[in-house]
Amino acid sequence: MKSKSKFAGMLVLLLMFALSACSGGGPSGDSSTGSPSSPQPGQEGSGETGEKAPVTIEFMGHGNPNEKKIFEKLIASFEDKYPHVTVKYTSVPPGEYSQKMTTLISSGKVPDVFYVGGPEFYRFAEAGTLLNIQSYLDQTTLFNPDNVWKEALDRYRFDGSKVGAGDLYGLPKDVGPWAFVYNKDLFDEAGVPYPSATAGEWTWEDMLEAAQKLTVDRNGDGKPEQYGVGAYALESAVWANGGEYIDYETGTVKVNEPEFYEAMQFVADLSLKHKVSPNQEAEQAMNAYTRFVDGSLAMFAMGPWDQPAFWELPFEWDIAAWPASPNTGQTATWLGSMGFAVSAKSKHPQEAFDLAAFLSLDEQGQRENYQLGQAVPNLIDMAEGEFLQMEQGPKTRQVFLDIIEDYGRPDVIAFSKDTQWMDLFNQNASKVWNGDMSAKDFTAEIHQQMQDLYDKGNK
Repeated sequence: MKSKSKFAGMLVLLLMFALSACSGGGPSGDSSTGSPSSPQPGQEGSGETGEKAPVTIEFMGHGNPNEKKIFEKLIASFEDKYPHVTVKYTSVPPGEYSQKMTTLISSGKVPDVFYVGGPEFYRFAEAGTLLNIQSYLDQTTLFNPDNVWKEALDRYRFDGSKVGAGDLYGLPKDVGPWAFVYNKDLFDEAGVPYPSATAGEWTWEDMLEAAQKLTVDRNGDGKPEQYGVGAYALESAVWANGGEYIDYETGTVKVNEPEFYEAMQFVADLSLKHKVSPNQEAEQAMNAYTRFVDGSLAMFAMGPWDQPAFWELPFEWDIAAWPASPNTGQTATWLGSMGFAVSAKSKHPQEAFDLAAFLSLDEQGQRENYQLGQAVPNLIDMAEGEFLQMEQGPKTRQVFLDIIEDYGRPDVIAFSKDTQWMDLFNQNASKVWNGDMSAKDFTAEIHQQMQDLYDKGNK
């Protein structure tokens, strides 16, 4: 009887083992979906990763040393949450990134996750370099499209022919509102009222009047020790004045229209005529960023990524709305963004997606990101809540959100897959900044060349 009982017990154990093998131990263990380290799209790790095989993925980005340190901390947090994943992180200088990616793509060595944005996103999506991550997003609990800035998500949609519609092929690393920053100490010393944080209340005329009072030329030699404003954004002036670089719907370059060249002349005259902004020679000697951080420039521009460096400044500062054109009463500035993409050839697409999603959407990751001063949170409820309550500057950080929601515009080349037409403009604009040509004459001369290059490169 003992041998029969023992035999029956063995049968029960074998049956239990067989049932367990058929069940796969959970969704990611289904034999029809591959190995445990390659779960179905969207099934992000929950911390119970003991059964998953170790995986190593590569992530490449770019940025300054401060950004690199921030991402090293974020990646460490990701690896704590997904202990079976090791991330090999490479950060290259921004000026070398594009060429580096081109080389890696041509050699078939694309990182699993990498930065992408603007024209490169367009070209890479069109070429099939990027993984369509829509199915992963549809199944992950991390993604609530109603709680992520639409202005950011739309930059990473591609429908097969244009950017801005269709499935998602990337996730926003950030959404970058380009704000107007000012040195409060210099304003106080000169007895000048601060710029308004409300769009439309402070105009070009107000800004110029303040800049004249804040420019200090003690020697009277035309080389001020302190300037009122520096590196004024041409895009802000053009858009605020009702102008456009291009109408993407029709593919028509519009730089030769009055709204454009009048705004360009206004920006040029800040240095040429009014002497309140560094000219090209002075800018080459010391750029506007350096002047602002050393306290010799009253008004400048900043993105959220500048916060860590600005927190260390020895003077008080804050941000305001960009000045409005007196011709339209409108305010505008550009709204940048960089994204995380997953390689279509990644051997570990789930883990690669998990990393991109953690860096873009995970609450813990987004909290660390904004607390370290890297960006405005991609999560709207976090941006409108705890982000606004931060003790560190800027005090009027609501301006960042106003730009995202109201008057921020995608940078000019965001929806162009070839940039030669804009490269031509930027390479020759010094003719206006140096006073060799009026903005009206320059734009009339270069307009058709820009149109021809756009037509050639964006068919």
